[in-house]
Amino acid sequence: MKSTHDLDMSQRPVVALADEYPAGFVDTAHSHERIQILYACSGVMSVVTDKTSFVIPPQRAVWIPSLVVHEVSCRGPVSLRTLYIDPKYERDDPDCHIVEVGPLLRALILEVTTFDLDYDVSGREGQIVDLLISELLATSKVPYAAPMPSDPRLVRVCREIIENPSDQRDIDNWADLAGMSRRSFTRAFRRETGMGVAVWRQQVRLLEALSLLSTGSNVTNAALDVGYDSTSAFCAMFQRAFGVSPSKYVF
Repeated sequence: MKSTHDLDMSQRPVVALADEYPAGFVDTAHSHERIQILYACSGVMSVVTDKTSFVIPPQRAVWIPSLVVHEVSCRGPVSLRTLYIDPKYERDDPDCHIVEVGPLLRALILEVTTFDLDYDVSGREGQIVDLLISELLATSKVPYAAPMPSDPRLVRVCREIIENPSDQRDIDNWADLAGMSRRSFTRAFRRETGMGVAVWRQQVRLLEALSLLSTGSNVTNAALDVGYDSTSAFCAMFQRAFGVSPSKYVF
């Protein structure tokens, strides 16, 4: 059986792991010597780093650079495929980011997870890995993320919102949770995230809605589940954020 230590220490350019995780599973903060690509064949994950929070629905993966500390949570049952890649293939972007997974890249990821740890780099397996690396490096970055603050008091608030995007608490309540005055809280939040609390929560809600829609939820249920009082308001916000209506969004 492959262990994460073996995968990190492998001399092969890419090694992979396939695993199944139950709803509610949390892989607490950790890092790897290698680049890590997390791809869920089914199910939805959230990934939180010191800088950013992501929700990753199917058809997308998260690129985690080597040594970046991250925490992974499973919103429901998740069928996960993880690639561990030689750090020499790092992108210019030093931060985690979401990438699209098209049919070819998906097939390559699934195939590589079947390889032995000591696969033949000069044979068929090596050729497939070379193509996989080329496809990964060619993927475009998808801007689905919410920046995380560094102040632990603000992080506490953000984690509450991530856990329950439909939470209707107002700024005064969030300031109380942070143990700060309203004025200090709002100023600090904007300084550290580049946006106000309401806009940040809206971003988290839209990311959660993407995950719900990608796993079969209809538009009305997705809107209500993330805290919108009306489907029309949700659709208008979704259109402004992503350029298409939720009913036309293609996953």
